[in-house]
Amino acid sequence: MAFELGVSLECGALAPLWPKFRVQGQSGSKLPHSKETPNLIGRVAARKINRETLTDKPMSTKVEATIEDLYKVEGKAELVNGEIILMSPTGCGPGYAGDEIFSSLREYSKRQKYGRAVGDNKAFVVNLPHRKSFSPDAAFHVGADTGMKFFNGAPVFAVEVRSEGDYGPRAERQMAKKRADYFAAGTLVVWDVDLLSADVVRVYRSSDTERAMIYRRGEIAEAEPAVPGWTMAVDNLFPEQ
Repeated sequence: MAFELGVSLECGALAPLWPKFRVQGQSGSKLPHSKETPNLIGRVAARKINRETLTDKPMSTKVEATIEDLYKVEGKAELVNGEIILMSPTGCGPGYAGDEIFSSLREYSKRQKYGRAVGDNKAFVVNLPHRKSFSPDAAFHVGADTGMKFFNGAPVFAVEVRSEGDYGPRAERQMAKKRADYFAAGTLVVWDVDLLSADVVRVYRSSDTERAMIYRRGEIAEAEPAVPGWTMAVDNLFPEQ
């Protein structure tokens, strides 16, 4: 991944370089330190020269990443709290489920001539105080076509399919916080898809953000009112045996 470097001068001295933004791994975990990426982890401390004593003093410096920085990132990522959050590639099962949801939404969109089905690794630009983008596993969008640029605004329907790292108390808190962000940005319905649970699809709505409608295998899930009339069999989220 490419990142920009900046320099500053004080009293004729060249302060050390510092990265414009730092990068984290999936679910906020830090990327491993290596010789090739010496400054990608942790908060960056620049050195400030004291004009009177000419002694070094640490100065905490953080330059927030922007949407323009996000365009330069290779792979799936989101912009949260001024940081680029990288997301690792998904596994076989979650990938299959996300693809099936996208395919079903695409058929609905073409049939109804309404909205647009959106697959994985697409960015939606929003303007929340601490979050500037989403990248759901699948989504449905009704906004204007933005051409080569990211989607403008949150999708009306967003799907988050759990991967191996999306379990445990910390992951649950992060997913709940992200759902709250979706609703704050204007999303109407969020699916939490858990292929390892009997409660495969949990449907959260902006009208009742804390209580989920649950769909299990053998049942038909929906995304009302975000995608009117669209349904999908929960069994279709799993490969045929």
